[in-house]
Amino acid sequence: MKFYLILMRIPLVILIILSGCETKNNYLNDLKYSTWKSIGYGRIIEIDSVEYKLYDLTKISCIPVKSGTLSDIQDVIKIKNDTLYYEVGFDIYSFKKIDHTPYICLENEKDSTDPKRNFEVFAQTIKENYAYFDLNNIDWEFIYPVFEEKIAYNTTEEELYLLFDELLDTLKDNHGYIQPSDEVLNQIDSHDDTEEEIGDFAVAKVIAEKYMIKDLTHDSNVVRWGFMADNIGYIQINAMWLHGNLHIPDSIIQSSGYISAYVDEMESISENEILQMEVNGIRQIMNDVMIDLKNTKCIILDVRFNGGGHDDVSLEILRFFNKEKKKIASKRARIGNTFTDELPIFLDKRISPYTNPVIMLTSQQSASATDFLALASLSMENIIRIGSNTQGAISDALEKKLPNGWYFTISNEEYFDLYGNCYENKGIPVDIELNYPEDRQEFFSSLLKAPEKDKQKTLNAVETLLTNNRINVGIFH
Repeated sequence: MKFYLILMRIPLVILIILSGCETKNNYLNDLKYSTWKSIGYGRIIEIDSVEYKLYDLTKISCIPVKSGTLSDIQDVIKIKNDTLYYEVGFDIYSFKKIDHTPYICLENEKDSTDPKRNFEVFAQTIKENYAYFDLNNIDWEFIYPVFEEKIAYNTTEEELYLLFDELLDTLKDNHGYIQPSDEVLNQIDSHDDTEEEIGDFAVAKVIAEKYMIKDLTHDSNVVRWGFMADNIGYIQINAMWLHGNLHIPDSIIQSSGYISAYVDEMESISENEILQMEVNGIRQIMNDVMIDLKNTKCIILDVRFNGGGHDDVSLEILRFFNKEKKKIASKRARIGNTFTDELPIFLDKRISPYTNPVIMLTSQQSASATDFLALASLSMENIIRIGSNTQGAISDALEKKLPNGWYFTISNEEYFDLYGNCYENKGIPVDIELNYPEDRQEFFSSLLKAPEKDKQKTLNAVETLLTNNRINVGIFH
């Protein structure tokens, strides 16, 4: 759930302070009756006197995505010369002013349900934006005609969905996802005879109960913490979202489940507010956690069951262990046959952080924003990783719209550590390998069958690290 639709799903927005930027009144005047094309990402913003329209652009299509009033966006952007800037968390995105809206955007999309047309737009979007053709040894010129010939005028929606899904799998894109209509999903589900899977939250609960001798958890459905034996602290964070205080009644949570109730409540709140709530929520939780665990000799940070969420939440967590502002990574986006300039990513310091050893537990199920958490931790002296490599789904998920109204995501960015290493698909490596199964259900099943064995493996690794002084730490208690 990283950077999805520009202006449609904006995460935490912080105004950019740029020297030489125009005053608010001036840039509002410049905005009126203007058109802007993104540098990478395939976006067009068209603005008249009071409204804006957002489009997804390729060489063969221009799909309307969202519209709204100018007042909706005027406070989240700045203009300098012919460039429009805005900041999303640590990201800075740029749009160049163009003379007019591309003519293709002014035409009504014909044959919006035609499977061939939707395939063409889907394929062209991938061709222009996907970042990992080379890394994954993908020959697009070979793959495209193989899939194109499978499309006919009478291809059903279900068949189209399955073909798109197969193509994304062929790309080996960990953030590749297709979201069809509810009707199509219901058709797929109606003949899905796979066995019910073990849930990550269910496994996480069993493991936390086995690890902790004193549970201090309160006011969180996603974070657990407490004491293990020998004055070792334990923190288990199971998502990089779901931390906002949305004031959901307990009765609704009990009837719908926490995640469903949370998602339903989000629909009535702007994305800006949601992400601010997420960051504020995890900050409040971590404040409580670190007050409770401040005198431990080390902390195990367990994110093995965390499939991701918001990068801003990941950075907020790491701040509690960081004593000085530092660069922790960089990123760039696909643009044409090359990439944008690298954007440095920094982690802010925290006054009086926890500087004793932090042992991060990761697995192949640690994905997306949790990948990013592990990537950022590589630059932190008092954090070391054990378990197994993370999943390697680090790029932001670029969300796009098809003529038929379906949405899909692809990876269009490359993230790097401080030495220029990219871990997409490989995952962030660990310092001590605990040989977890790669398969999700096999991994979960192994933990449920032997949670005590898992705990002892973890503690043995921690003892090895502390005995051999493998971590550069602050003061031991």
